[in-house]
Amino acid sequence: MSFVRSIGRWTLTALIINCIIGSGIFGVPEPLIASVGRASPIAMIIAGLCMAIIVACFTEVGSQFSEPGGVYLYARTAFGRFAGLQVGWFWFLSTVASAAAAANLFVEYLAGFAPAVAQGWARLLVITVMILLPALANYRGVRQGALLSSTFTLAKLLPLSVLILLGLIHFSRHAEIVTLSEITGPGWMAWANALVLLYFIYSGFEDAMIPAGEIKNPQRTIPMALVIGMGICMVVYTLIQFLVVATLGTTAPERPLAAAAAVLIGNGGERFVEIAAMISAYGWLSGSMLNAPRLLFSMADRRELPVLFGKLHPRFNTPHFSVITFAVLAWLLALTGTFRWAVVLSAGAAMIFDGVVCAALPRLRRIQPQASGFRLPFGGIFSLLGMVICVVLLSRMELRQVLLMGITALIAAANWWWARLSDSRAGELPTLPSENIRTPAA
Repeated sequence: MSFVRSIGRWTLTALIINCIIGSGIFGVPEPLIASVGRASPIAMIIAGLCMAIIVACFTEVGSQFSEPGGVYLYARTAFGRFAGLQVGWFWFLSTVASAAAAANLFVEYLAGFAPAVAQGWARLLVITVMILLPALANYRGVRQGALLSSTFTLAKLLPLSVLILLGLIHFSRHAEIVTLSEITGPGWMAWANALVLLYFIYSGFEDAMIPAGEIKNPQRTIPMALVIGMGICMVVYTLIQFLVVATLGTTAPERPLAAAAAVLIGNGGERFVEIAAMISAYGWLSGSMLNAPRLLFSMADRRELPVLFGKLHPRFNTPHFSVITFAVLAWLLALTGTFRWAVVLSAGAAMIFDGVVCAALPRLRRIQPQASGFRLPFGGIFSLLGMVICVVLLSRMELRQVLLMGITALIAAANWWWARLSDSRAGELPTLPSENIRTPAA
């Protein structure tokens, strides 16, 4: 039994936007202004261009695969099982924790309307329901899961677009040019910290590559969706940051979008942003519920997890056990309040698997030069630049972040050891890397 290819170009584009634009945009403007001041909109552009280099590498690498697995499958095919499992676990654990963080953020904003949900049984009930609904949608089929993700994408873009439009109208006649001294004044350390922070909010597009087995014509769909999706996110992020700076200056409060909305809309502005934050957080959670279970399926399909994770539902053709597993893990972590852990781990983990995918581009060209897919002009240069960006930003990680990533690496190594033992007992060999790459039809 195989997956149903029901994710088209615009559905995948919406999924990419949903995976990138999460809750981060509601918290990043304030620390970004603290780092680089009025030059923060420029920082958004620079970070977007840096991420565009990495996305360019993904357009080639991702277009060569028609099976589910995303970054895990790319690394496994290019560098073998050990690297694939390392990348897969970094991605999966950060995604589970980020889903839990999104659930907690939703509850925090909801508590502004109903304080009782912040604790006790009310909090447990809200978290349970908000995780259960997208889990049921994705249990019943990818069409339902993708439709829910697309709906939330539109719902989260609408309030942000309203704020951007009001801000542009309000400040179109009072625009001020950022001076060179405002750009160079903070110093390179402040700019490096700002780019690390922005890496977190620009990452997430990798998640949308996981359900490749359900994407129509991935050779064409993936490159176009990546380019359009990243371009839209870059424009939205830059304009939102401009809006905050133009409205509040360089003394932004902890909830800058709410404060900016209060200036532009009036008394109801803060409530407007609280609702937008809840929609954005829940939209990200719905997208992760579609993506993450496909990674467990892909790993089980290659005998690297128990076969139960690789079974498809006889009626809905979905990896139902993997969906349930991801939902339960996200629910448990949400109840234990792991928002800080998720934020700390996610940026560093993303730099690791993004760097590996950039390195996979020239490797895949060597081991399978005839593979069908998009070919990136000057691919070797893009690959090198992408790896340099990831390494430079990783150097800014704190000791606590390094320790958390070390634990993740140990878990992945234990999984690799278990898979080798399972293969030796069964007298089987792991799938060869070249078997995962799609080649042109004869």
